Amino acid sequence: MKILVYGYGNPGRQDDGLGPVMIEKINEWIEQQGIQHVSTDCNYQLNIEDAERISDFDRVVFVDASIESIDNFSLSKVEPGKNLVEFTMHAVSPAYVLDLCNKIFNKTPEAYLVHIKGYEFELVEELTPNAKKNLELAFEFLTKPSGLLMQQAV
Repeated sequence: MKILVYGYGNPGRQDDGLGPVMIEKINEWIEQQGIQHVSTDCNYQLNIEDAERISDFDRVVFVDASIESIDNFSLSKVEPGKNLVEFTMHAVSPAYVLDLCNKIFNKTPEAYLVHIKGYEFELVEELTPNAKKNLELAFEFLTKPSGLLMQQAV
């Protein structure tokens, strides 16, 4: 099973950088463990072009910061969805990217969204201590033997 971990967010806005920092951690883990089936990608936001990128994978795990009222992190399954584009921010949702992938490439990878709780989003290039703890918990969840990066399709 080919798995893509796609982190997104702005590292220059404190905890909004949780997605990109997760990709750094995953890349270190891949190298240390000699993992062959997991790839990574990272950007400030998702774009419609990402539909092509995810079409090459069996499973995609999107990782983003969250301002929602959640404990440490949350995991949700992503289903293809329409009309999930915020034109004021030029951003698209994971569900929209998945929907485009299905329509254009006739492929729908199994997809999940990991939201990691963030606390501060000012113009600072450093995660807050609590966000770092949440990142570590999400990383451990993803990389454990029964985690999304190790298990086969469900």
